[in-house]
Parts: sequence; structure tokens; C-alpha cells
Amino acid sequence: MKEKMMAVLFASGNESKLNELTIHRTTASLPFGGRYRLIDFTLSNLVNSGVTRIGIITRSNYSSLMDHIRMGRDWDLNRKNGGIAVFPPFVLNTSREVYKGKIDALYTVLEYINRSPADYVIVSNCNIAANIDFTDVLEKHQKTGADVTVLCHTGSVTSSRRLVITKDKAGKIGDLCFMENSNPEQKLIGLNIYLIGKELLVSYVQEAFARGLVDFEKDILFKEVAGGKIFAYEVKGSAAIVDDVKTYYNESMKLLTSEARAELFEKESKIYTKVKDSIPTTYGSNCVVKNSLIADGCQINGTVENSILFRNVKIKEGAVVKDSIIMEDGTISENATLAYAITDKSVTLSAGRQMAGFSTYPIVVVKNKVI
Repeated sequence: MKEKMMAVLFASGNESKLNELTIHRTTASLPFGGRYRLIDFTLSNLVNSGVTRIGIITRSNYSSLMDHIRMGRDWDLNRKNGGIAVFPPFVLNTSREVYKGKIDALYTVLEYINRSPADYVIVSNCNIAANIDFTDVLEKHQKTGADVTVLCHTGSVTSSRRLVITKDKAGKIGDLCFMENSNPEQKLIGLNIYLIGKELLVSYVQEAFARGLVDFEKDILFKEVAGGKIFAYEVKGSAAIVDDVKTYYNESMKLLTSEARAELFEKESKIYTKVKDSIPTTYGSNCVVKNSLIADGCQINGTVENSILFRNVKIKEGAVVKDSIIMEDGTISENATLAYAITDKSVTLSAGRQMAGFSTYPIVVVKNKVI
């Protein structure tokens, strides 16, 4: 089983919708859950499923991603055979053009895919926080005789261009479409993760590229639905899709519930990340902390409620933080107030300042900003 699957990951996507959060980084390296990056979930799921040959296609601002994954040691991927391969964001070395879509990107790594001894390829975005067993996905894929297995989960449409799936009782997909508007109804939502036979993927990509097509879902999957061999695999439990500021905030806040944390972090399959040797968090004698996730190395002397604090955050005396996400090395100074906000790394809110967004529209403060 371990030798049958490899993976190709797309590090970028939705940067335009994530705005200030991805000015200095790719979507894959976006901090999430207090101490993780989004790519940690995908890498951990793959390694836990025995997939150790992983190609990562980059697009822009990927220096933070390179610094985070390094040689893949924290995921046991620093190995002679397999491991992590990172590909630059150019379609052809001669033209130096950035790829226009997934088909272009996959075409550039066909040689890498063909060299792999794997029989199946997992094609995935890196903006999904979920705990997935790909060995079970492969088992279902083989049992159904599927050409493509589309991973999905039940939820509401919370942002534009979500892939909505219609399937029968056997899991066979009868229709695929993109929904552009939010909808509170529960639907089967695609996770942008696919399992495909290697030879079939290569033929799909070669034919589509020769015709000038670029969109993997629209130009390949949608057209193959009529053939009747595309099946859905429903991921149970928590599956967060982060594709804009609103979903980033909402999916992060869900981690403040014990149920969501259990579905992600308390399973037998663990989520790994880059190890940092931080000191424990210290709590002042007058501090107040309620329903919050606090990473290592923080110094808390004020009030923190319903918030997520990454490593080395300082909450000074008299400061009040509510319903917010403060990334690494942030400082909330004396008597400052922060509510419904997302502050990027090394942001300082000066003494006495007040800043507040709203639950449906949190304020985002860019990296290294002093307010």
C-alpha cells in the first residue's frame, strides 16, 4: 500500500481573496490553529498514510514555505528515496511564464510523476485543515473501480467557487458545479483533493494541455462526469476549507470548541509541524484567560477571551483581547483593546489604542505593523 501512492500539492491558491494574510506568503504557509501552517495538515495526512513521495508546486512568495518545510525532517520526509520535491512556478524554462492553471502546472511535473513507482497520484490544494486517511481513500477507489475519486465533506457554501457535488447511494458522482454565492443549506462540498491513477492523470493532462486548457476541474473533471466513473469519498468530521479572510477567521474560531479540536488533533493519526524549542507560556497573577488557544512562549498579563495566540505573543497589563487571532511575536501593549481582529506576525498595538472589527468582517493587520 505504501508504494502505491504519490502526491502533487499546489502551494498557492486564493491569495487574492486572502488579501493581507498572503502578501508575504503562500496559502500553504498561512499560520493556523496557534502553532501550525496549513500545509502541515496535508503533509501529515500523507505521511500517516504511507505517502512519502510528495511534489510541491509553488507560484509566488514561497520563501516562508521553504523555511517552514526545510528538508521535511519534521514529517520524516528527509530521505534518499522519495521525500519532498519543490518545483518553481514556471511553465517552461525557456519562456519563464508563470502557470495559468493546474493543468499547466501538472504538465511541468509530468517527468517527476512518470519517474515515480507509484500507481496512483493524490492531487491536492494546501488550504484544507482535516485529518484524512488516504489508505482508506485508496481502498474505496479500488473497490468502486473509479477513474477519479473526489474527496468531499458535508457543509454549507461559505465562499465563492465552491465545488458542489451530487452523487448516488453508491457514491457515483452525477453532477459537479461551482457555486458562486454563499448558501446556508447543507451540501456535499468538494475539498479540491483527488485520487487518480497515474497513467490516467498523465493522459488527462497531456490531452488538455495540447488543447490549451488550464482549469483542472472545469476542463477535465466536469467533462468526465458523463463517463460515470468519478466517485465521491466523504470525509467525516472537521474539514476546514480556507479560501478567504472570512473562512480563515471562522474556521480558526471553530478550534475553540473541544469537538473540532478532537476531530483534528486527538485521533491516532497526528498532525506534525516544524519543531521550535520555545519556553512555556507565563501567566501573570492578575491575568484572565477564557476559552482560548495559547501557544508556547507567550507572556500574558492582561485579559484574553475567545482568542487564538501564536508563539511568543505578549499581552501587557490592562490589555484586553477578545475574539481575535494574534500571530507570532505580536504585542498588545498596556491598556490596549483588540476585538474581532487578525494580526499578522510581529504586529504591535500601542498602549491605550483600541481596535475592533466585527464578527462577520474581522480587521486584518499586516506583518510588522505598529499601530
